[in-house]
Formats: sequence, C-alpha cells, structure tokens
Amino acid sequence: MNQPILITMGDAAGIGPEIIAKAFRDSPADLAGCVVVGDVATLRRAAALTAAATGTLALPVAQLDGLAEAPGVPPHCMAVLQKCELLAPVPYGLVSALAGRAAAESIVWAARAVLAGEAAAMVTAPIHKEALAAAGGWAAGFPGHTELLQAEAAAFLGKPVSQVPVRMMLANDELKTVLVSIHLSLRNAIEAVTFDNVLQTLRITHRAVSASLGRPPRIAVAGLNPHAGEGGLFGTEEQAIIAPAIAAARAEGLDVHGPFAPDTVFMRARNTPGKPGEFDVVVAMYHDQGLIPVKYLGVEQGVNVTLGLPLVRTSPDHGTAFDIAGTGQADASSLIAAIRMARQLAG
Repeated sequence: MNQPILITMGDAAGIGPEIIAKAFRDSPADLAGCVVVGDVATLRRAAALTAAATGTLALPVAQLDGLAEAPGVPPHCMAVLQKCELLAPVPYGLVSALAGRAAAESIVWAARAVLAGEAAAMVTAPIHKEALAAAGGWAAGFPGHTELLQAEAAAFLGKPVSQVPVRMMLANDELKTVLVSIHLSLRNAIEAVTFDNVLQTLRITHRAVSASLGRPPRIAVAGLNPHAGEGGLFGTEEQAIIAPAIAAARAEGLDVHGPFAPDTVFMRARNTPGKPGEFDVVVAMYHDQGLIPVKYLGVEQGVNVTLGLPLVRTSPDHGTAFDIAGTGQADASSLIAAIRMARQLAG
C-alpha cells in the first residue's frame, strides 16, 4: 500500500494513546506505513508509560511536518502529525473539554486527508462522548465518530447529510452485525424501525460486505420483538415493516433472509472452525441487540466499521476505559485488528 493509514489518537485522557503506542511496539509489521494524527506530547507520554510498565526503552516518536515524510520513518518508530491544539497532556481518567476538542480536531483532519486521497484509510482510537460535548462549539454537535464522519463526507460530496446514509458494523472472526439505528434511546430506536430504514440498511450492508467478501453476502435479519413477533402475538413490526423490506431487497437481487428470532439468529450466523455460519452478516434492529453478541465473543478482537462512507474507517470495539487509563493495563489487540481490517478494506 503506497498511501499511509491514519490513526487518530482518540481522547487523550483515555487509553487511546496507550494502545497506539503498544500497537507500534508489539506489532510493527501491522503498523508499517501508519501515521498517528494527534498531539505529539500526549503520544510521547503514552510511549513512556508503555515502556515503564514493561521495563523497556520507550518507543521513539517522530514528529512529521507532512504525510510526504511518512515513507522515511524507520521501523519501530511512531510517526505523528501534530494536528490538534493541546497545550499540555491532560490528566488521565477525567472528562476534559480540551481532550474532547483535540480528539475532534484530529478526526476531522484525518477524514479530510483520506477524502482528498492523501491517505488510504483511517483508524480511530476511542473518544469520550461527554468530553466531545464539553468541548462546545462545532464539536459538541456530534454524539460520536459516526455522525462526525458522516458530516465530513457529506460536505466533501456536496450533499446534505440525509443523502449520505451510514451504518455501523461490528465484526470479528466469528460474527458480523450491522445496525438499523446507532446512538438512539431505545424508545427512539424502536421508532426508527421503518420500511425505508430497514431496506436502506440492507442495501448498504449488501454493497459493503460484497466488497470485502468478493461475492454477494448471505444476510440474516433479526426481528424486533421476542420470537420475531410470534406471528403478531408479541408485536406486528415484523409483519408490517421488516418482512416487506426484506421482500423488497430480495426483489432487487439481495440474498436476504428473515426476520428471525433475535435470540437465535446470531448463533446461526456465528462462524467457528468446526461449524461455518449459515449467514455472513446479521442486520439487527438497534444498538444493543446487535452489539452484545459480538462483544460477548471477545471485545479484544472486535472491530467497528462505518459503512456507507466514501472512505474506509475502522475502530476498536471498546471505549476510552477511563478506569484503567494511565495504568499501563490497556490491551491493544482490538486496535491492531482494526488496522488489519482497514488495510484489507482499503485494498
């Protein structure tokens, strides 16, 4: 890959900088060609923390003036672009408006670089939604990565945000799930289960997963209600909304099946060495319905992928972990998995 993969540092008060430092230290082959976008002092602190926890020398951190310098960075060295305002490293484990703004600035710079064709993909370390809100101004208008990247993509394409629909996919080696809605209250998420939203999710899932598999995916659809409504006894959304959307998708040639009982469909789709799954991906109706099964199988290997964007974006399947930030205990496995997936998707 000729172009770099950009890694945004995430919230400086959380474990993002630490897992980035550990990924560069422990998996140099996977991190080859990667450039961190964030605060140099924060990344140097993370490298020192990682070294102190293991009694080794600190990973060298090279500050770049531009992406053109990336190919000249030697192995076993973290390349960083200073692209945010952070006068001094913030305290670990505390919500900080400064950290929220710095995280948002890093994300925006990286997204614009990828959209402009200057980088191949972006991998985002975890941010803290309270810190983002505390930052105020433009950053506070976005509840998370997905919405911020959607807005940047829409601006790049010259379209309203409503015309750049995105979906979240959480994936590991055993299971992939895509969500009809993302960060909504449960009450609002139920209201978001509409014919148009379900059909749009199926179309986005088909396009994105086809590209990664090299063939049309087998898509299973979870019902909204227990037992997928049990023929209308426990709810009619399956009959009135979800099944018609599936029928419409099948009429377009998509390999879609369901709606299935939510408490069993994920087991049917799970892919293990001894038993391949019946489906390549499950479309879930709301956030926790789809994410709990994947996270239960192992947060350390889970990867969050934003589908529908005109760029490749992946992230680890965990948050900022303020409770262990600064202790040297953070696990970089999910970040490394996200980098591997970004490289695969970027081709």
